Amino acid sequence: MKVPASLGDLPRPLYFFDGHCVLCSAFVAFCLARDPEGRLRFASTQSALGRRVLAALGLPDGTFDRTVLLLDADGAHLRSAAVLRALAYLKGPVRWLRPLGAIPAALRDPVYSIVARNRYRWFGRRTACLVPAESTRGRFIDL
Repeated sequence: MKVPASLGDLPRPLYFFDGHCVLCSAFVAFCLARDPEGRLRFASTQSALGRRVLAALGLPDGTFDRTVLLLDADGAHLRSAAVLRALAYLKGPVRWLRPLGAIPAALRDPVYSIVARNRYRWFGRRTACLVPAESTRGRFIDL
């Protein structure tokens, strides 16, 4: 999906995640550890920026209840596409997962949806959004 000009001021790649979700926060920590160049930036879907992006993309209010979003030079990517595109910015053995992008989204996204629907039950929920370590705080937008 194309990113509107009104979001042109945002750094890219920018990954939006559920700051209350233990699984989502663990994925962010995973990315931080494998992105030594600091290319990926992060924002909580609960933030004012998350609401701004949702409105600018014309997505329904509940979109971030069960999906993540990645904005990069190629556009806006949701669900499994966002996760797989985030992996492309990482170093190390995780690069072996990139071929999963060859699986059609019609097959990937139902699996993504099952995990998203059950993530709080399976992995837990934080009472507050993730608070990054001082060393990575600069990679988080609009906390």
